[in-house]
Amino acid sequence: MKAWMVTTPGPVDGAPVVLRTAPEPRPAAGELSVRVLACGVCRTDLHVVEGDLPVHRDHVVPGHEVVAEVVSPAGDFVVGQRVGIPWLRHTCGVCRYCRRGAENLCPESRYTGWDFDGGYAEYAVVPAAYALPLPDGYTDVDVAPLLCAGIIGYHALQRAELPDGGVLGIYGFGGSAHITAQVAIHRGARVHVMTRDAASRQLALDLGAASAQGAADPPPEPLDAAILFAPVGDLVLPALEALDAGGTLAVAGIHMSDVPPLNYQRHLFRERQLRSVTSNTRAAAREFLAFAAQHPLHLTTHPYSLDTADRALRDLKFGRFSGAAVLVT
Repeated sequence: MKAWMVTTPGPVDGAPVVLRTAPEPRPAAGELSVRVLACGVCRTDLHVVEGDLPVHRDHVVPGHEVVAEVVSPAGDFVVGQRVGIPWLRHTCGVCRYCRRGAENLCPESRYTGWDFDGGYAEYAVVPAAYALPLPDGYTDVDVAPLLCAGIIGYHALQRAELPDGGVLGIYGFGGSAHITAQVAIHRGARVHVMTRDAASRQLALDLGAASAQGAADPPPEPLDAAILFAPVGDLVLPALEALDAGGTLAVAGIHMSDVPPLNYQRHLFRERQLRSVTSNTRAAAREFLAFAAQHPLHLTTHPYSLDTADRALRDLKFGRFSGAAVLVT
């Protein structure tokens, strides 16, 4: 089969990933074997490829927004069923985090496309316990970004504690943000978007945002909650300043540049909070996909053939599209 592998992590304008021929992976007990139909190109893939995240598996196949068809079944899945393979791949099930329903914090957690080979390939395997049934009504290309961009954005929205009918600020407007904004709007929120790219600002307005302005510009009203999707630590400061009293900023990236020093009075006083977001639980993933089944989401996607995954990663890094890129096998 064809598969992209990270050879020497480094800048994507070099050649850190190569397309090779590899044996089709064989499922272990309790695993599904699947044929990949589509795979989203996530910023976390970029962090794996460029070495922002430490190497966990030599020559790993990236990709964790995998839409696939079951070839060899396991668990409750059947041959021919369409399934999703997300980022979270394994947890221990017995630690104090797993026992209290916070498996995303499990110290033994493992991840698709980082610890195990992912979806930048024609075939993959996944434990049946971590595969996800997918909602109807979405094409393979459109459903792919829901499997990380959508799930992580949904978890970030939970972490931001947006009140009913509240005001949400979104900083950065890529694959995850353009989904999360729609979820918040469906729930009655007023959404203000701060992002540097003019096309992304227009997309935000087209999707129902109340305003869209530059990345560090102040929103037109105080925010009850905010989510930072851009991996830019400098934006933590204006986002905190934009919060109303009691507001929460959730930082949704797995990697970001350093955060400058905070001024207590300007950034944190009056019970403003700063929270990080770490992966997701399977329960949150299923909850989000059920929401997506009941509330149709508009996905702005840009298909690339599997053979051009390196170009898709470069285009992601340099902001050459709005929305999400998706590889199609």
